[in-house]
Formats: sequence, structure tokens, C-alpha cells
Amino acid sequence: MPKVKQILVAISVLLAVLACVPISECAKKPAAGARKEDIPFIKCQVCEKLAVQLHQQVEKKRAEIAPKKISEYQIIEISENVCNLKKQEADWILQIDIVEKGDKLELVDQGSEGQCNSECKTIERACQEVLGYSDTDVAEYLYTSKPDLGSLVNYLCKDLTKACSTKPPPVPKNRIPGEAFVAKSEKEAEMEKMMKSMEGMPGAPGMKMYSRDDLMNMNNFGGEDADDEDDDDDETREK
Repeated sequence: MPKVKQILVAISVLLAVLACVPISECAKKPAAGARKEDIPFIKCQVCEKLAVQLHQQVEKKRAEIAPKKISEYQIIEISENVCNLKKQEADWILQIDIVEKGDKLELVDQGSEGQCNSECKTIERACQEVLGYSDTDVAEYLYTSKPDLGSLVNYLCKDLTKACSTKPPPVPKNRIPGEAFVAKSEKEAEMEKMMKSMEGMPGAPGMKMYSRDDLMNMNNFGGEDADDEDDDDDETREK
């Protein structure tokens, strides 16, 4: 029963947050895919930021469970999720904007989460290509060697993956610029974090992560069912 109560409380909080998000923020937007052609220009930078995240998240987990020792499984879990936007470990990707600087692309941390469009998906794809099947290797290295950040960057980006072994090519002059960085509202960011935290919650193995549109439809926010119910009520009053 405690698990059930935990799930119900989480759902209640999520719905309360959803109710505070303006309908305009939940309007459907065209799905944006990764721009694979941009990956060679940002791959090394993504690897360096990935190393920072792995180091920070492992150290944070160590501090949270102290005085217990962090397990290799816990580090593997971080490394498996850090490039997956459906997981909280990959929230760092949402804060990065891809900016053109001459014939280069630069990853700029905006300090807050933005809407996830093609640039966000491109960074996620680059991160996945860098890590590939090496997630368990880097997790083992983090567990056994406890490296400092500089050592981890060298291991991940030069030795293990070669992501920074060569200089990135110049960006073509005819490259179409990406979309502008658009920050999320606090309510929207809070709602999405809640949705991620509810996914895989103990006692709810079948729970999936719904989009904003799914949740809006479930609650009849402006849906056809709500209109039908209003019509039925009008007919009842007329009789």
C-alpha cells in the first residue's frame, strides 16, 4: 500500500502542475529530428561535456549514499542513461545551444532548460555515437580508477572513443542555421521532471512516460469529449 500511495501522490502533483501550464504551451509542435550532418562538428565538444557529466553525477551519487560505497551497477546505470533524453541523467543536454562561430559550431551552456528541437536531438545523437557500446567500459574505469576530470576526459575522448583524436572539419558556408534557443517555463520544466521521475517508479512497472499532448488529452483539456459532455448537459437541461 505505501507504494500505491506514493504513486497516487506523484500523479496528483503532476496533474496539479499540468493544470497550471497554459494551454498555449501544450500546443502540438512538429517533431524535430537530429541533424546528423552536424555531428562531426560537435562530437569532441559533446564528448568533453559528457565526461563532465559522468564525473559530476558519479560524485553526486557517492555523496548521496555515503558512508556506503557506490556500486559498479549504480555507475553503469548513470552511463547508460546520460545520453538518453527520456532519463533525468540526460537533462544536461536540454541546457545546451549550438551556436555558429565562423567556420565552427560551439556548444554554449544556457544555464536553464530549453525546448527540445533539432539541436537537442543532435546533441543526444552525438552523445550516443560517442559512448556507443563503451558505457560499461567507462563505468568500470570510473569505479576502479576513481579518476579526476582531466584523466576521465583523456580516457573517454582520446583513448576509448577517439572523439577528440582529430580536429573537427570546418562548417560549410551554406549550412542552414539551427533554431534559436527557447527556454522552458518553470512549470513546464517541473512537469517534465515529474514525468521522468514517475517512469519506472517502484510498484508501477507498466507506467510509461506520456507527452504533454497525451496528458492534455487524458484530462480533456479542450478535447472533443469535454464538448460532447457540455452538449449532453445542455440537452438534459432543456428536457
